[in-house]
Amino acid sequence: MPVYKDKERGTWYCQFYYKDWSGKRKQKRKRGFKRERDAKEWERQFLGADQKNSEIPFPSLVENYFADLSTRLKPTTLETKRSIFDSKITPYFERFKVSEIDTLAIRCWQNELLNYRDAKGKPYSDTYLRTINNQISAILNFAVVYYHLPNNPCRQVGSIGKANAESMQIWTLDQFEQFIEYENKTAGRLAFNILFWSGIREGELLALTINDFRFNGVDEYQLNIDKNFEVVQGTRYLLTPKSEAGTRCIAIPRFLYYEAMAYYNMLYEPNPDDRLFYFTKSYLLNEIKRVAKRAGLNPIRVHDLRHSHASLLIEMGFNILMVSQRLGHEKVETTWRTYAHLYPNKEKMLATQLDTVKIHGLTANVSVEEQLLKFLQQFQHHIKELPARIDIGNEQIIRWDPAAREKTIVTQEEFERAASLVQNIEKPLAVAEIFQAGYLEIGNVVYCLSSRGLPMKYL
Repeated sequence: MPVYKDKERGTWYCQFYYKDWSGKRKQKRKRGFKRERDAKEWERQFLGADQKNSEIPFPSLVENYFADLSTRLKPTTLETKRSIFDSKITPYFERFKVSEIDTLAIRCWQNELLNYRDAKGKPYSDTYLRTINNQISAILNFAVVYYHLPNNPCRQVGSIGKANAESMQIWTLDQFEQFIEYENKTAGRLAFNILFWSGIREGELLALTINDFRFNGVDEYQLNIDKNFEVVQGTRYLLTPKSEAGTRCIAIPRFLYYEAMAYYNMLYEPNPDDRLFYFTKSYLLNEIKRVAKRAGLNPIRVHDLRHSHASLLIEMGFNILMVSQRLGHEKVETTWRTYAHLYPNKEKMLATQLDTVKIHGLTANVSVEEQLLKFLQQFQHHIKELPARIDIGNEQIIRWDPAAREKTIVTQEEFERAASLVQNIEKPLAVAEIFQAGYLEIGNVVYCLSSRGLPMKYL
């Protein structure tokens, strides 16, 4: 492994031949090393990265791994991974060949993470420990597939930390209303209202333009989410959402639409294609702490406003599928793992579904659309012929006042009485209509079945 002295510059350089991934022989030259051994070390690592077996040095594997990921991951995700490797993984294993990383080495590394304490004596959080451990497991899986590593030692050792935090911080509607009363900055007030009443992510918020607020001219106000704003090492990126499900158009309350319009009209020479907010995520975090202190509330994370929105939807009776679609989760299982504990009647829901399967069987090889169409056809016939036989006795009925934003649980008799007195609707027909649509507007209030949820236009 010879290296050479550049007498004119007083530095060292290496020059050698190697074969690229296609088998072609190429020459490589690298200049500017202050010491001879630095030039030799760079050549050793470069050639090591070209190895295609588990004898490859771990730092070389890391570089190859990130070169592969760079074509598949967004810059923000890539930078997060790179930061973890640079600070928590590579420094420990930098002198290892991949083949030398065995179960004992992984165990010792995990113990160092578990024993860590910062200047205030605090350890890493359980969720952060799990994230770090997942990263080394992922790169060793990569080595198993592409560098003939016999097995991933992480699987034998097991993981550390926890996938989910122990508890979730949530503000109730009353707490949020208390908070927002003390937000005296127009931009901050709009931003926090959007986060709480739509449940979108911070990056999605910072990417919004006024064109994303839509009104169909009748009674439907929507928010379009198809962008995600992130800053990585000072570079700004306008990316697509985290997944395909993240691109969505959701219903929003009327007041939120007009608050956004009023804010936009206050701006100096506004451009409808420009982002509405130019502050950062750190600004939002500092602002939520400042306002919470003024309001006499315990501060929560900005992301917890998203959890608060989901909690509000669940309290209002929306099912887990509707919550998942609104939040832009790729899989409904993600929503269920996160929010299942907020469903007090989940065991009752499960038993009801099992009863349905017992009576009707599984609808194998039938699409959701076909099932729904068949159900609607049967239901419409049922309403037309026998409205009085529809039974909602086992349903919980919610009375929602959009103006006061108050929710009340009412009996079927109270619902029927309101329909008869206010709208002059016969009781059986009122029952049939709320059973068909899931809700019924009576005067200035709305009644809905808790199992079906309330249309977002009434929020």
